[in-house]
Amino acid sequence: MPESLESQSPRLALLMGDVAGVGPEVVARTLAAFPDNSRPLVVGHPDVLVRALELVGLNQVVQPVDSPHRASGDKDRPGIDCWNPSTADVSDIPAGLVDARCGRAAADWLLETANAALDGHVDALVTAPLNKAALAAAGIDVPGHTELLARACGQDSVGMMLYLPPTATSGSNSHGLGVTHVTLHTSIASVPGLLSTSRISDHIRLIDGFLRRIGCTSPRIGVCALNPHAGEDGLFGNEEQTTIAPAVADAIDKGLDARGPFPADTLLHRAASGEFDGVVAMYHDQGHIALKLIGFQAAVNVTLGLPIVRTSPSHGTAFDIAWQGVANPAGMLAAVDSAIRLCQHPPNAQHTHRQLQEQQD
Repeated sequence: MPESLESQSPRLALLMGDVAGVGPEVVARTLAAFPDNSRPLVVGHPDVLVRALELVGLNQVVQPVDSPHRASGDKDRPGIDCWNPSTADVSDIPAGLVDARCGRAAADWLLETANAALDGHVDALVTAPLNKAALAAAGIDVPGHTELLARACGQDSVGMMLYLPPTATSGSNSHGLGVTHVTLHTSIASVPGLLSTSRISDHIRLIDGFLRRIGCTSPRIGVCALNPHAGEDGLFGNEEQTTIAPAVADAIDKGLDARGPFPADTLLHRAASGEFDGVVAMYHDQGHIALKLIGFQAAVNVTLGLPIVRTSPSHGTAFDIAWQGVANPAGMLAAVDSAIRLCQHPPNAQHTHRQLQEQQD
């Protein structure tokens, strides 16, 4: 158990994600490792939680609650609070299969818990993985957590970041290493058309703000090129000159320490060695592959630009090993630890659910 969990006790909501995957098991194993001074709220189906607790050999009573503010923070009360704000029946879902009911439940749990966080009933969301095909099967018109949370919180400028804590980096990154992605859950073919100078500038600002929030007073941000060799002066593409370099220049004009665009194959190595505190990648795999090679179980997914705290492990639903009792909870525990650390440094922009509704009206 990370040291920070031993002394801090914010109210964390642990979301099961897609119950056909490893989410319920990693949540159960995380509960087994929780310190005595904390009482998390599990968001999911109570029957599924009972099965998951039995799977990992944890002898705990599940206490269903009908709303997050009715959940008890009393660590001495027996049992585990479980809130199920979804009507989708996932109590008997078969393991390892895409199911629309799982997608619907995962989306309901996420959106309702985000509302609970906006209303101050929980301090942070720690989300187990969901399956994007199941979301689509349920008719959800966005591909994942990041986009659903942006909608729930009424935020246009959000970003997905993979974060490695200081203990997982080999360089001099005293505050860890973050990599955010300008484009995310989209096809490679669509990436060039989705890039814009303003969008890249937003992500430079978002990761700079995150790093400052966790105590890095002068973040050094490296910006990836899109093309091999940073385009080789236009020989392999000109997005570096027309789109990315102007975003870096804009960030510098605003007082940020941003540099690039640099070839991605060398930039991520330089960052992991301590030259940069944050990296802006142009697309999903450009950042994910490098970070997961460095520290797969330690990498934590953090949603930037929200007025609430949300973290998750970097792995997926792992249908191939779901409900076999072999899932590794290290990623979920790292996400819990990061959530606790972020609760010590809340987002600058705090909005209540009512304020957000008024803005949207």
